[in-house]
Amino acid sequence: MRLLALSGSTRRASTNTALLRALQAVAPTRMRIDVYDRVGSLPVFSPDLEGPLTPVAVQDFMQSVHACDGMILSSPEYVRSIPGGLKNAIDWLVATHHVIDKPIALVHASQRGDDMLQVMRTVLATISTNFNPEIFFRLSLLNETPDGIAQIVGAPPTRSAAVTFLETFATFCRERAPCKPA
Repeated sequence: MRLLALSGSTRRASTNTALLRALQAVAPTRMRIDVYDRVGSLPVFSPDLEGPLTPVAVQDFMQSVHACDGMILSSPEYVRSIPGGLKNAIDWLVATHHVIDKPIALVHASQRGDDMLQVMRTVLATISTNFNPEIFFRLSLLNETPDGIAQIVGAPPTRSAAVTFLETFATFCRERAPCKPA
């Protein structure tokens, strides 16, 4: 099982990125999680840049999405909504078929941000037929360092809850996998 964990934050010491890396560290061995933390490096979406003019950074991002069995998104809330960098990354994906049937789940690193989560759920349900709002993992990690977040997620019972979330999502991904010809 190969999952892509997409951080909507552009901060170097991002709580959201740290949460995704902590999930990566506790993932079962049969599960590979790649953390994508470069939404800030993607150029602003423009239909004029689609097709043969698609920038290399965007092509690499799209290939990561295409190659994964499912996506996990984590994002901060900016002005009660999705940060511009993450929305831009999503805009690039909408221009392709890579995300239409991709299983997607959310994680959240704060007790706040419900407005952003509602907007995110609406956007994800629009772009993917396999977004599952019920598969959700949330921890209150505000003001924690990346090392502190790794310790919190790695310690019982949080580790158990994190692994259960990952296994539940992996099962969902397997159930939604396209049928392969025999």
